Amino acid sequence: MTPYDDMAPPAKGSASTTPLVDGFGRTVTYLRLSVTDRCDLRCVYCMAEHMTFLPKAEVLSLEELDRIATAFIGLGTRKIRLTGGEPLVRKGMMDLIRSLSRHLRSGALDELTLTTNGTRLAEFAPQLAAAGIRRVNVSLDTLKPDLFRTLTRGGQVAKVLEGVAAAKAAGLAVKINTVALKQDNAAEIPDLIRWAHGEGHDLTLIETMPMGEIEADRTDQYLSLGEVRRELESFWTLDEIAHRTGGPARYVRIAETGGRLGLITPLSHNFCESCNRVRLTCTGTLHTCLGQEDATDLRAVLRAGATDAELMAAIRGGVDAKPKGHDFEIARRQPAVARHMSTTGG
Repeated sequence: MTPYDDMAPPAKGSASTTPLVDGFGRTVTYLRLSVTDRCDLRCVYCMAEHMTFLPKAEVLSLEELDRIATAFIGLGTRKIRLTGGEPLVRKGMMDLIRSLSRHLRSGALDELTLTTNGTRLAEFAPQLAAAGIRRVNVSLDTLKPDLFRTLTRGGQVAKVLEGVAAAKAAGLAVKINTVALKQDNAAEIPDLIRWAHGEGHDLTLIETMPMGEIEADRTDQYLSLGEVRRELESFWTLDEIAHRTGGPARYVRIAETGGRLGLITPLSHNFCESCNRVRLTCTGTLHTCLGQEDATDLRAVLRAGATDAELMAAIRGGVDAKPKGHDFEIARRQPAVARHMSTTGG
C-alpha cells in the first residue's frame, strides 16, 4: 500500500476518459512531469551558473504530483516521464515512483520512466527496477573527464558511468541523450556512439535549444544534426527504421555498430505536426509546447480545493489551447522562452 492508493483514474467509459485532443486534432498521451527544478550539476547550455531555485512552498508536494499524474492517466495518458532538474535529488522520489507504479500494475499506464543525469543512478538503479521502471534516459555529452567537468561546471563523468553500469546491471534499458555542441563535442560524437552501442545502449543526439538566459551564446554552439548525419554517412551506413519510443526522436540503425541512433531536431526539422506531449513543471504549470510561453496553472486549481472533475476540466482547457508549433530560432540573440530547461523539465 502507498499513501495514494485511493487515487485511481476514472473507470473506462466515463465522460472524463474521452481522448485528450488539442485544437489541431493531436491526441495527447505522453506527460513529462518535472518533480524538481534542482540539480546537482550546472550544465552550461541548461542553466545559469548561479541559479536561484524555487522556495519549497511553490513546488508541488508528492501528493499533488501524484494527483495530477493520476488525472492525466484518467484522461488517456499512457506514458509518463519523470524529469527535473535532476529527479533523483528530490527527497521522497522513490515513494512517488512506487505510488505511480500502481497504474502500471492496473494496466492504466503503459510506461513510467525518467530522465536523469546519472550521478545518483548507482544508488537508485535497483530500487527503480523493483518499482517497475524498465528504461531510463541518461544525459551525457562527453566521455572526457576534463570536458565533462567544464560542461557541467564541476561534475565527474566517472560517477555517471558508474550509474549507467548499475542501471544495466539492474536490468534497465539505458538510452544516452547527447546534446550536439559545435565547439565542444562535435568531433567526439562518433566515439560516443561507438561506446554507447558497444555497451548495448541506444544514443540520441539533440540539437541545442534556445531556452532561458544563460551566459553562453547558443549561436556558437548550434550544430545541425543534418550536418552531423551527413558526416556519419561518410563512413557508416545509416538505415531508416520505424522504431519509436513515444517522443520526438527519429531513429536509424548503424549497420557497422548494430545500434540505434536517435535524432531530435527542433531547429533544423520541425516535428510539431505529430506532437503528443505536454509538460508539467514542478510548480504545477502546464506547458503544452516546449518552445512557447503558454501556461495553465494547475497548482492554483489544486490548492483552491478542486474536485477531480474540475482538475480534469482545467487540464482539458490547457491542452485545447496547445499551439500548432514551437517558436525556436537559433539565430535570435534572446531565448525563445524565458524559462530554463531545468525549470520546464528536460
